[in-house]
Amino acid sequence: MKALTKHLHWILAAVFGLWFVSTLRPRTDAGIKANEFGRLPVLFNGRIQPWDSVARNSLLQIREKQALAYELRNGAGEVTFKTNLTALQWMMEVMFTPEAADARPVFRIDHPDVKGLLGLRIEEKHFAWKDLEPSWQKFYSQATNSSRIESSLRTPYDQGLLKLLNAAKVYLNLKASVTSPQIREPLEDLVSFLKSIEPGRAAALAQQAGKTDYDEAALSTLVGHLGNYDMMANLSSVLVVPPLHVGHESHDGHAGHDWTGMGATLMGMARGEKLHEAVKFYAAMASNFRSGNAEKFNSALADYQSLLGKDFVKETKKGRMEAFFNRMEPFYKSNIIYVTALLLGLLYWIVPSEWARRSAFWLIVLGLVIHTAGLIFRMVLEGRPPVTNLYSSAIFIGWGSVILGLVLERFYKDAIGIVVASFIGFVTLVVAHNLSLGGDTMEMMRAVLDTNFWLATHVVIVTLGYAATFVAGFLAIIFIFRGFFSRGLAESTRKGLTRMTYAILCFATLFSFVGTVLGGIWADQSWGRFWGWDPKENGALMIVLWNALILHARWGGLVKERGLAVLAVSGNIITAWSWFGTNMLGVGLHSYGFTDSGFMWLMMFIVSQLLVILVGVIPLRFWASFQNTALAAAASRPASGKTKPSMA
Repeated sequence: MKALTKHLHWILAAVFGLWFVSTLRPRTDAGIKANEFGRLPVLFNGRIQPWDSVARNSLLQIREKQALAYELRNGAGEVTFKTNLTALQWMMEVMFTPEAADARPVFRIDHPDVKGLLGLRIEEKHFAWKDLEPSWQKFYSQATNSSRIESSLRTPYDQGLLKLLNAAKVYLNLKASVTSPQIREPLEDLVSFLKSIEPGRAAALAQQAGKTDYDEAALSTLVGHLGNYDMMANLSSVLVVPPLHVGHESHDGHAGHDWTGMGATLMGMARGEKLHEAVKFYAAMASNFRSGNAEKFNSALADYQSLLGKDFVKETKKGRMEAFFNRMEPFYKSNIIYVTALLLGLLYWIVPSEWARRSAFWLIVLGLVIHTAGLIFRMVLEGRPPVTNLYSSAIFIGWGSVILGLVLERFYKDAIGIVVASFIGFVTLVVAHNLSLGGDTMEMMRAVLDTNFWLATHVVIVTLGYAATFVAGFLAIIFIFRGFFSRGLAESTRKGLTRMTYAILCFATLFSFVGTVLGGIWADQSWGRFWGWDPKENGALMIVLWNALILHARWGGLVKERGLAVLAVSGNIITAWSWFGTNMLGVGLHSYGFTDSGFMWLMMFIVSQLLVILVGVIPLRFWASFQNTALAAAASRPASGKTKPSMA
């Protein structure tokens, strides 16, 4: 038993490592090769990405999950239907068999008044498109009115309307991306369209010339086809057809400017443009998916992959790499490992067992390796440094915090570093997940940020300053909670926590200052001024000044251990406001990448930190760890003479 306990940390790390590796194996499709289809590249949101990413990001926006699992029950509560679809399977159903997809309860609606407007059952949460259609015009009118209201003045009802409107746009975008919902046999429709082009154009020209003996049936047939294709062109923004000629590359290395949507491509063919082979392959895949003919679907898919493999090697490779990254799910899996390590770290505080501390430490190391692999993979896919938007900043802040926590644990070996690393890693990855609900997290860079040098210097350094300030703040929270609620804050632990907080604050001050100065240099080069009192600039300056204030207060003896902790917790509020709150103001050159839905969570975080500060300033005689001690007695006595009072 003792031998098992001695090696338990290696066993746990190996089990989680094998679990992670086992999930990397590609899925095998028994019939239709959906996963191979998911690797096909398309151009969407300004970048080349696989269908798999389009599916995942779309379902996240509509349902807030990357899979579709639900049960249907009868009046007696018995399960009558149960399904579990991946995002890719659901998307293919939406595109190729929309009549089936329309019956699936995929739309998440939370606001009761939005449900009432649509005539839906208040107690339910998820609804199908067919549930929304009867009252859609009334809903659309209300949502349009809400969109005209200034963002800061929108009520939760307005936000609920706009959230559902966005989800509906995403859904309709997918439905029209390959074929029209009105077309039941896409391949037959394409053949009919090709045959109708010449006689239809001839009839149209004759009509325009004022002739009366033109072929009305031919013109009607062509107009019918073009009506469906025009709807596709207007509804869908997914560009699925690669350029006919190869070699024209956009600024980011992709032949992106010449990719077209299926609807626009078909409309162009009516004007005499050449038929692209991709159109035929997609039409064949759509028809055979509808009929359930896996053999012919897979054959058309293989032919299209062969076409892409000849002329679009870079795009094909990127599609496959990103699809693998999606299957890898590094941040989700590292988060599971961080939570496990956090529980083991807390267990060590309750029942000190070295196996628990070692197991937690090596699990965090494993989680960090997976976390790092995910960061590097994203950098390769984007061709950018690690921080490009709010989502990636959350990923990076968590990564930096985990490293700092592990460094602390190597020095102090008391599980404080473990709890700090695992908790902040977990929370920041949860924040990142919620930010991903807005859509593509690897979207094209805004022009103001489109410089890799400054993204790799200013943004990375200032984000490390954010991470360090949060680590110091969480160390301070541990000091306050363990001191007030338990008797576990012994003198050695108290002094250790104070040294950790002080050291991390020094690190945070340095990186925040250097990052802010580099940001000023970037602003001078991009906007012609070093400093403009922009809200984001002010936020970065506030972090530098606050960290400097804490250090000077400590150096000057104005605060002691408890005072340092309270001030460090206050730094969490300032850093959170600089990170998220300044974007919420909607003004300044840095106002981007924030959604109103995050306001509530930001306010809840600030309130939680204020409550911690309130606990921190309660007199020491009420703290569990200081009861019946000389220190508590001394702290409870009022200052006398000329001695200045200080926060103990």
